[in-house]
Parts: sequence; structure tokens; C-alpha cells
Amino acid sequence: MAEHPVFKELLAPPAWRTVDLISDLHLQADEPATFEAWRGYLQTTPADALVILGDLFEVWVGDDAAALPGFEAECAELLRRTAERLPVYFMHGNRDFLVGPALAARCGFTLLDDPTVLVLHGERWLLSHGDILCLDDTDYLKFRAQVRTPEWQAAFLARPLAERRALARSMRAQSEDRKRNPSAVWADVDGGAARQWLQQARAGTLVHGHTHRPADHDLGDGLRRIVLSDWDAAAHSPRAQLLCLSPAGAQRVDLR
Repeated sequence: MAEHPVFKELLAPPAWRTVDLISDLHLQADEPATFEAWRGYLQTTPADALVILGDLFEVWVGDDAAALPGFEAECAELLRRTAERLPVYFMHGNRDFLVGPALAARCGFTLLDDPTVLVLHGERWLLSHGDILCLDDTDYLKFRAQVRTPEWQAAFLARPLAERRALARSMRAQSEDRKRNPSAVWADVDGGAARQWLQQARAGTLVHGHTHRPADHDLGDGLRRIVLSDWDAAAHSPRAQLLCLSPAGAQRVDLR
């Protein structure tokens, strides 16, 4: 089964009416359509708070990348402007787990532990990126355990920025090759583990991303699992969707 985490809580102030949840935008400089969709969303959202459930970036090689002119700095500036008018929360994904306190301070957002329980309108929503619950993806979980250690991260971040970028490009190329393999099997969130987390967290709904399989799953006994969509504004069928939590519940909103 999945590990037994500590379920920290994010208590929404009474003034919050709507909270937007997004994940898996995989922002990168060579996919401008998705970046522009994200920019337009940030500039117009009426939400009282924004929660990013991981993989906002296709890759993040260290917070120092945002200190130089370029794509990362532009993303950071958009986050900073957004955080000036509404609270922004960020949970690590498998692509941007190196987002750190320096970027959070620069942009004004708050880092969230994975998982976190959002308490909103009297309901408990269990939030996660989702990768840790893909129990059948054993090779990835071993890799995850390695790269999340302080020792690995310190050694990686000590490398020159150019070297980190080159390593990230190599890892991304390997990932793309795997996607093109017709025999590749993509693990999904384990239903039993999801139920266990929900029961331990005293929550009714798990909301996560990571799998790029947007759906609503009935887990039985009043429990459910909502999977967020990834974003790709340049796809044949463009994807740019958020989940809005309000007093009426959870509603998917297409931004295309």
C-alpha cells in the first residue's frame, strides 16, 4: 500500500467562495500556446484562491533559473503578479519537484505538502499530485524516492545551471521516447490506496493530477476520486481545464 503520510490542512478563510485547482500544464518555452492560455487565465480568473497540484512546468532545474532573463523568469513574474491579488498555492509534481522556497518567496506563493487537506465550505478535499499513489509504477517510485532526498537535490543543484539544463533535456528525451513506445503501460492511481488515504484524512474526495486521465471515479461508501486534466492548447482537441470548488461542489471549467 501507499505510505502513511501526515495529512496537513489548508483552512480556507470564510471569505473564500471559489478555489481553482489546476495541474499538469507542463509549461515550456517551445509550446507558446499553452503558456498564453495560462497567462490569459491568470489575468482573468475570478477565483478567491488558486491551487497548483504539480507539473506546472515541464521541467524545473532550480530556482536560480528564474533569476536570469528567459522563460522561467517570465513564468515567475506572472506568478508574482497573480499572487499580489489572490493567494496562490503550489504542490510539487514529478517534473517540478525542485521548485523551492526561493521561488516561492520571489513569487509570493505558498508551498503545500503532498498530500494536503483543503477545508472549504465545511468539506474536506484531499489534494495530491497523484504520483505517489501509482503503486504499480515501481521503477518511477524508486526514482522518486531517490530524487526527493536532500542529499540528491543538493548534489544536483550544486552543478552549473547549463549542466542541469542539459541533463533535464536528456531526461525529457528519454521520457518522450517512452511515450512513443506502443508497448508502454501507464500506471494509474491505486483505488485501494486512494480509499485508505481518504479514510485516514477524513475526506470524501481526492483531487489529483499526474495521470492525464481526467475522470470522476466512484470509490464506494461515498468516497470519490476526481482526476484533473492536463493542458495542451496546441493539440488537435485543445485542453485547458480547471476544477472550481465552490459552495455548489466541484465543477470542471473549460477555458478553450
